[in-house]
Order: sequence, then structure tokens, then C-alpha cells
Amino acid sequence: MRLRLTISIAAMVLVAGGCGRRADVVVGSKKFTESVVLGDIAAQLLAASGVEVEHRRELGGTRILWSALLAGEIDIYPEYTGTLREEILAGEEVADAGALERALARRGVKMTAPLGFGDSYAIGMREEVADKLGIRTLSDLARRPEIVLGLSHEFMDRDDGWPSLRQRYHMAQRDVRGLDHDLAYRALASGSIQATDLYTTDPQIKHYRLRVLEDDLHHFPPYDAVLLYRADLDPRAVKALGRLAGRISGDEMIGMNARAMIDRVEEPVVAADFLMTDLGVTVKVASQSRAQRILARTREHLLLVVVSLLAAVLLSVPLGILCARRPRVGQVVLGLVEAVQTIPSMALLVLLIPLLGIGALPALAAMFLYSLLPIVRSTATGLTDVPPSLRESAAALGLPAWARLRLVELPIASRAILAGIKTSAVWNVAIATIGALIGAGGYGQPILTGIRLDDTGLILEGAIPAALMALALRALFEIVERLVVPRGLRLRAAV
Repeated sequence: MRLRLTISIAAMVLVAGGCGRRADVVVGSKKFTESVVLGDIAAQLLAASGVEVEHRRELGGTRILWSALLAGEIDIYPEYTGTLREEILAGEEVADAGALERALARRGVKMTAPLGFGDSYAIGMREEVADKLGIRTLSDLARRPEIVLGLSHEFMDRDDGWPSLRQRYHMAQRDVRGLDHDLAYRALASGSIQATDLYTTDPQIKHYRLRVLEDDLHHFPPYDAVLLYRADLDPRAVKALGRLAGRISGDEMIGMNARAMIDRVEEPVVAADFLMTDLGVTVKVASQSRAQRILARTREHLLLVVVSLLAAVLLSVPLGILCARRPRVGQVVLGLVEAVQTIPSMALLVLLIPLLGIGALPALAAMFLYSLLPIVRSTATGLTDVPPSLRESAAALGLPAWARLRLVELPIASRAILAGIKTSAVWNVAIATIGALIGAGGYGQPILTGIRLDDTGLILEGAIPAALMALALRALFEIVERLVVPRGLRLRAAV
């Protein structure tokens, strides 16, 4: 009865945490500043038009946003025509705008008219380094194999990124490192790398005095900014988005990026100022204090950790008992949970999006899966280590198997089981930060934003509370151990 009640409570918490009421329109944005600003512009314009809207910010890269759009988890997000042709619709004939629109329509997606600016990929170097090496074009770069390249992870994998660029220019570089796009600028400034991929509207180009190398073989296609939206989008929203067609120039976009990234103006404020200046739309932007932000992120993070851990305990302890009772079956079970542990967290989150969408549910599922191994292993080990003489004595007293497990074996193994649960709890605090990439919130959100904006204060706003939560959980389990583990076992462990 108690077990059924616990499972019911866990299920209700899962539903409350992951399946709250959805806004009429959900806008998504990628994990870079320009996309966040454009997402805020779209969301604020829709709100001013009377549409109930939510902006899910910094949801990772292209594939996450595209998958979320197709799944109906979001309704709108900013994209670029070059990315559509070369990455999302790679291999299809979409040479002109009409073909592109038809290819999207077959997937239930439409796009707005271009917003007025293009943001192409490029390769850049510090001016003094480029002058010293005599590099002005990508062909010049190709002839210098000693150049150290640091490229964003997405650019490294995209069809229109490094693989095709290397083939087009016969790049000879062998020292090519993958890193976060925003960190690449700091690596350039420090001299750790000598060239990186750029977005042509990045304000850091001017800030760091970078030379944009000429694409002399015309490798990169046009990347006109548009808004993608689901074909069944509310007509009021479609009409409102139409007001943005051709209204954002390249210089305006660079200026908005600079305000957000260099002047540290919050993106909603940047978006509101643009709407007021260019469209005459007045938007009131609400801001939170740091304490309010930390409190909100603590609630989100704690929910992720507690729910995933509770679900893991409910499954892992019985699996651990099975492993101890049936060693051959146990080897298979341990092999499966160990295999899950080897899957990179980001890959697992992306794989879960088609099944669970974005937000808390896929993050909870991933954390639950990663929590299994320590608890299963510690439960099996603790039960296996119970002295055979104690089992024999309990059997001689006439106790049935279930009573022996409940009254003798589990209490003796409780210290090991709690150690596994404690390990999973601390791991979950760390893993939950990755969930921010798919909209799960928590302490990962300020960390991601801080990395993107090069803002140490924001990074610490997430990192310090996460560390404190991990320490608090450790202390909590020390108290639980005193309450649950028999005193004799604790004294023997101390000795």
C-alpha cells in the first residue's frame, strides 16, 4: 500500500512539473544572443497584439529547435535561409524561395518574409595575427596548416560548416578544436586559437578587432533571417509577425547584439526599445531581482532533482534486490544501466525530444536514467555482503523470504543503499544544469546565459547555488543515515 501511494505521489509531481498549462503561442530561440533578441521581439510583438505568448529561451542548437517545432512544443523560432537549405533540408532541391516554402509546407511549417538582414557564417582572425601571416582570404588560410582553429560545436558538425568548408578550400589544418561559440572569442583574444567561425552580425568582430576573411570561392550561401512558424498558427499571430518583414537592418541587428553582449542590457529591454523606435509598439518589460531569480531557479532545480531521484529509487532498489537474488540476471541488468551511463547527456536529451518534447519531462527522464546505476549497484552490493550466518539464523527462526529481506537484509544493507542514493542525488544536481538547454530551467539557465554574455556574475548565480544544493543534500543524507541505519552498523563503520 505504501509503495503504491509513493508511486502515485511521484506520478502527480511529474505531471505537475512537466505538463503545466501551455500558452497559446510558444516562441523558441537558440543559444546565442541574436536568436534570443529576435525571439523577444517576436514574443513582445505578439503580446502587444493580444496573443497569449511564452518565450522559451536558449534551447540549444538548430536540431533541438527544429525538432521542437515539428513536435508542436514550440510554434515559432528565428532561423536563417542558409541553415534551412544547407542543414535542415540538406539533399533537397530548394534553390529559390518558392521551392524552400514548398519544402517547409510539406512538413507543416511556414516562414515569414525576410526580416531585412542576413547573418552569414564567416571565418575570422585577429587583425594583427592576420597581417603578420599575410592572410586575407579563406584560400590564404587554407595554405597555412600551422594555424590553430577553434570552431563552434555546431559548425563542426553542420553540412554547411567545417566538413564542406574543408573540402571546398582543401584546408590543411589538423589542429581543429571544438568549443562554445562565445568562448571562442576569448580564446582568440588570449591566443589559444588563431581563427574561428563567426556570425557576420556578431558585435565582437569590432570589439576584438577581428578580420573577416574573404570567402573568395563563395562557399557560404545567403543566410537571410526569417521566422519559422507552424502552419496552424493563430492568424492573429501570423498577421502580427508580418509587421517585421524587412524592418531590421544589418546595422540595427549588430547594434542590438552589441547592447546585449557588450553593454549588458537585458535582451527583453533591447527588444522593447526596437519595437518602440521602429514600430511604435510600447511594451512594458518586467524585471526580477537577483534574489527572485535565484529563488525561482531553486524551485525548478529542486523539483528536477527530487522527482528524478524518487523515481530512480523506486525502480533501482527492486532491481538491486533482483541482482543480488539472481546473479546471472543481475549481470544483464547492471550491463544495461551501465550502458545508459555511457550515453552523453546532450545526446540523450536530444533523443528524448521526439518522445517527450522539451522542458522538464525529458530532463527528468534523462536524470532518472543516469540515477539508476549507483543505486542498483549499491543495493546489490549491500545485500550480497550480508553475512550468510545471519541469513541462516533468520531462516532457522522460520521467517519467510520477504520477512528476512525486510527485517534483516535490507537494514544491514541500508548504509550501502543510502550511499548509492546520495551519489545519485549529488550527480543529479550537476546533470540538471544541462536541462536548461531544452527549456527545463534550473540553475543551468543563468550559467548558460552567463557563458553566452561573458558575465561571471550570472555564471556564479547558477554555479554557487548548485554547489550549495549539493552540499545540503549530502548533509541531509547524513541525517537520514542516522535515522535509518541501525546504530550498531554505524558504530562498526566508524571503528
